[in-house]
This record gives sequence, C-alpha cells and structure tokens, in this order.
Amino acid sequence: MMTLIQHLSNNTAAYGVFAKTNDPFFIEIIGKAGFDFVILDCEHGPNSPREMYPLVLASWLSGLLPVVRVGGLSDIDIARALDLGVAGIQVPHLGNAEEARRAVEWSKFAPRGTRGVCRFVRAADFSLQTRAEYFQRQNDVAVIGMVEGAEGIRNLDEILNVEGIDVLFIGPYDLSQALGVIGEVESPRVLKEIEVIVAKCKARNRTVGTFVDNMATAKRYKDLGVQYLAYSVDVGIFADACRAVHNDLRAL
Repeated sequence: MMTLIQHLSNNTAAYGVFAKTNDPFFIEIIGKAGFDFVILDCEHGPNSPREMYPLVLASWLSGLLPVVRVGGLSDIDIARALDLGVAGIQVPHLGNAEEARRAVEWSKFAPRGTRGVCRFVRAADFSLQTRAEYFQRQNDVAVIGMVEGAEGIRNLDEILNVEGIDVLFIGPYDLSQALGVIGEVESPRVLKEIEVIVAKCKARNRTVGTFVDNMATAKRYKDLGVQYLAYSVDVGIFADACRAVHNDLRAL
C-alpha cells in the first residue's frame, strides 16, 4: 500500500473524511466505500490513544490511510499517535515557523528530528521490524500542518519555508472566525483568502489540503489544485442521511 506522501506525489487528489466516532464499524465502512484516508480526530473528537488503536486497525484493514489529528502541538501526543502505526500526523493551529519546525522535529527520528525512540510499539510491529526498516519507514510518515488562525495566515510565508511539512492544511471554520465571519465558510472573504493561500502553496510547490462539506466547494478547491480534500465528518454524514431518510418517510 502506498504511503500518503506517495499518493499525493502522483499529483492526484486524495479524498478522506474526518472521524469523531470511536466505533471501528464507521471507519471500516469509510474504507470499504473507497475513500483514501481518514482523519481520526483528537482535537474535537473524544478519542484517547487507547481508543484510537482499533480505529487504526480498521483503517489499514479496509485499505484506508489513517491520519491522526492531535489535540495540539505536543511532543507526547504526537509520539503516542505515531507509535500506533499511522500514515500521517495532523497538527492544528500552527502559528509560525518555529511551531512548524517543532511539529516536524517531534514527528521524525534523527537525523531529521528528536522523536522519542521505542521499538516495542505497534508502528515497529512490536520490535519485529528491523531497526533500520522501522526508523526509515517512520521518517516517511506524512506531517500535515494546519494553518487556520490570524497568526498562521500572517506568518504563512515563513511556515512554507519549513522543510518537512508535507501538506499545508487550511481549516476553513477557524479561518472564518479569524476573518470576522465565524462559520460562514462560503463567505467571499473566506473563499478569497483560501485562494491566496493555495496560490502561495502552489508557487512553492507545496501540497495543500482543506475541509469541505459540499460538492460544489469540493470541485472549486480541486480545480484550484487542492489535493488533500477532507469531505465532512462521519457523524455529520450519518446525521444528514438519517434526516434525509426521515424526511422521505414523512413525505410518503
């Protein structure tokens, strides 16, 4: 199975879903439906590392690349997620180049970083991988940095200079708050700012991602060159489907 970086290097879009549930049934369904990745959410979701364990297993089992969005910029949170054996780590609210460098440093082993070393974890097949294989493979795990607030936008150029951020992810909801139109992710101000960010990323040959919750916006951003597209949230998709079925039944 290709790594997330390999998938994105083919210059094709990768599609995924944010997951707030801690039920592996949902995760397996997302994979069997054909999505490329799932973002297991530890910022706005209820999952601990122990609760993520079966979700990671369900992801790989169904051909889905598991990405963990950690709760914040924390070396311990990043290491514990990576030790589960994931395809990517997603770090929210990067505000400047130093924070971006720390995200990379804490995600990589030497010489690229300072991640704590333990081979008796799932990512190393509980020590059954050779040392060389384990360290090399883990340094190929994708690092996704989220820029979504006023500070991150202001410091975008210097963040883009940081080596090791594989995907720059735009958080449109937090961005809308920073721009004074909270929740209005289709506002012209938000759409224009995202266009500017995408253009800057493309000018630096950097892969860019974002979140969408309708097909028109997904097409808009794909046409702009966004490759890492997270479509909605598992519980939101389920809620919409339940409401649609209920409304259809009421209309009988």
